[in-house]
Amino acid sequence: MPQLISQPAKIEVPGGKEILEYVGKVITDTDGVSVAKMVAPPNWTEPFQTPEFDEVTLVIRGKVQVEHSSGATIVNAGEAILTKAGERIRYSTLELETEYVAVCVPAFTPSSVNRED
Repeated sequence: MPQLISQPAKIEVPGGKEILEYVGKVITDTDGVSVAKMVAPPNWTEPFQTPEFDEVTLVIRGKVQVEHSSGATIVNAGEAILTKAGERIRYSTLELETEYVAVCVPAFTPSSVNRED
């Protein structure tokens, strides 16, 4: 039977970014995929990470910068980027508040993102 998700689960993270999970381990106990909407403040950044999942990041408004082994890629509103499991990456927002959707396969978990200290 289809499952309506009328309210996302809020996942707490440092740095002022809001994560609202609609599908995933936290809200639906789904292992295979997670779908979350993020809103990050201007000049937000997080530590480098080496996730155990592939991630599609679709930018709704603002810009996301993704640092990787070959440099950095700017993803503008209306664009998406695919990062692969095992890649060392870091996300930031530069000068704009940014809203984006992340789809992770398999699902995001705090332990599988492997953030550096």
